[in-house]
Amino acid sequence: MWITVFYPLPESSNFVPSILIMDRSGREGIKVWTPLLFSLILISGMVLGFYLHDSLRAKRDIGETIERNDRLEQIIDLIDEKYVDTVNSDDLYKNAVTGILKSLDPHTVYIPAEELQTLNDDLEGGFSGIGVEFSIVRDTIEVTSVIDKGPASQVGIQVGDQLIKVGDSLVAGINISTERLIHLLKGKQNSVVNVTIRHAFSPALHEVAITRDIIPIHSVEAATMLDKHTAFIKIARFNANTHKEFINAFKTLKDLGATQLILDLRDNPGGYVDQAASVADELLDDKKLILYTKGLHTPRQDYRANLNGIFESGKLTVLIDEGTASASEILAGALQDWDRGVLLGRRSFGKGLVQEPYELPDGSELRLTIARYYTPSGRSIQRSFAKGRDAYDADIQQRLQSGELTGNAYHNTNDTTPYYTAGHRTVFGGGGINPDVYVPYDTSRFSNAFVHVVSDALLNNAIWDYFIHNMHRLKYRGAADFDQSFDEEDIIVEKYLASLPPQKRLEVKKQLKNSSYEEFLNNHIRAQLARFLFHNDGYYYITSHEDEVIQKALTIINSGAYGQILSGQ
Repeated sequence: MWITVFYPLPESSNFVPSILIMDRSGREGIKVWTPLLFSLILISGMVLGFYLHDSLRAKRDIGETIERNDRLEQIIDLIDEKYVDTVNSDDLYKNAVTGILKSLDPHTVYIPAEELQTLNDDLEGGFSGIGVEFSIVRDTIEVTSVIDKGPASQVGIQVGDQLIKVGDSLVAGINISTERLIHLLKGKQNSVVNVTIRHAFSPALHEVAITRDIIPIHSVEAATMLDKHTAFIKIARFNANTHKEFINAFKTLKDLGATQLILDLRDNPGGYVDQAASVADELLDDKKLILYTKGLHTPRQDYRANLNGIFESGKLTVLIDEGTASASEILAGALQDWDRGVLLGRRSFGKGLVQEPYELPDGSELRLTIARYYTPSGRSIQRSFAKGRDAYDADIQQRLQSGELTGNAYHNTNDTTPYYTAGHRTVFGGGGINPDVYVPYDTSRFSNAFVHVVSDALLNNAIWDYFIHNMHRLKYRGAADFDQSFDEEDIIVEKYLASLPPQKRLEVKKQLKNSSYEEFLNNHIRAQLARFLFHNDGYYYITSHEDEVIQKALTIINSGAYGQILSGQ
């Protein structure tokens, strides 16, 4: 079994079969996910990527706002004392709170204490762990990357090592879940965990003591040059370090010759408003309004550009999709309203509500919607939740079924009020941000049988085995050099075919007679190897060749179409 996990970045896996990653961000338009799975993953990501009026670092004690009301506690105590069967008081309380919140908006949420730390780790940009990325290959934990100068690196753990035991717990050969393994590896800063490892090609076991430390969770997932002048930066979330990471990434690319930028916000569920506004500030000039917030009990607050931004001029394209939500919609909406760049992709999620966190006495937290946010033109992009949470949560599934995601239907916004960009282009609110250039999923490009080939765990095992046996000689100057020079995909494909039963082997060979399928598979193999060699920068450089949204962005940014779109032509 091949289960890929990105540790310490569980939200942004660093070695996932690329067919899954590419579908999530709309790169290949392969109809892999069922509508339900697509919707569930996106909605669960929304809990992580909620939009805050102030950061979590400024939590409020709920006791400062409301006095305690004993009625709920009295009812639960009475049930606990008199009910015919045994009950769990904590579960009763959680269910009661959840029931109360159901009558409010979909983004007012109650978070139990035991779940809060994991959610906050992503937003704060780090957690305490050992600093490795791993994959589960044939029920064995394989180290796929080691954080430079991190705790694991300091005790000699290397790529290709296998984790056999964590403390006294066996983790190999027991079908361990990724959640359980992450739980074992994480712990308090400066605490020590004993890990038993086996080096690649060695039967000997070694036990090492690792002192846990803070491991960064990077929000800038990739930053690379796609050609001599075009930089590509993907922001996966807006955590406490996003602005700093963005500046550092763009400075590096600018030194390499970048004069124009493709900013990828696909599948970005949001995060801290101040970080999204700060990134917008780097791209906008002249004290421009970035957004404003207001609510019934919350006065209007404006966010304006006030920095000498790192990229206030120069061609800019922004990639969005149905996973672009909350704080990432703030950034996209501000840039669109000021005609600062061309937006490409599909309609964004549509979350324009502001939550404020309130800390409860038991360590849990209530994240209460206190305001709406508005783009510079005055539009609210929050989609309707009048039909209830179930209908709200099923929106992405409905988009897929209606054909909106695949180009067979056009989205008619619920808000027909026109708003206008700085250049007097017409835009609308009430259901997300519509891109300037629509790029649908291409569901006709590949057969379902080929999709299964690309996502086959046995194929990824073959890629990993090739890498482990040849990593000592895979020496390249960078991803571009690797992409041009590597020519051993056929070796990996043959290894994969040899692992298949005869009938399936014949079926796969039949699929690969299609030259476009063969080319795509080779690109998939190079992308996975590039991830091992050059991390996410290498992976996204390779996959950009097959990414229809990126290719469309490159065409526009390098032609007269860029100016025509922004002028409303």
